[in-house]
Amino acid sequence: MAILLAGTPLASDASDSGAQARMELGRKIFTQTAVPQCGVCHTLSHAGTTGEIGAKLEELKPDAARVATAVRDGVGVMPSYRDKLTEEQIQAVAYYVSQVTGGGKE
Repeated sequence: MAILLAGTPLASDASDSGAQARMELGRKIFTQTAVPQCGVCHTLSHAGTTGEIGAKLEELKPDAARVATAVRDGVGVMPSYRDKLTEEQIQAVAYYVSQVTGGGKE
């Protein structure tokens, strides 16, 4: 029999708060930290951006691996952010974009 103590977080609570923190970090990187900012080129409703040079991310629905590769290496006219963002930041923005767009899932 398991006993829960009041105020003791469940494992899912901890992972939910971690996911939320990662989402917030990813949104901040997308809208503020990255230079140039992602929304200058990309449309992403969740972030309130309407860029028209890059992919409309809700239409593309990229998974996190695809976003991370694009951010790290650049694609077409999109610059590489490898020397501008840490790997943690790249992973956070990739997670954020994939989650708010549907992550490539149909």
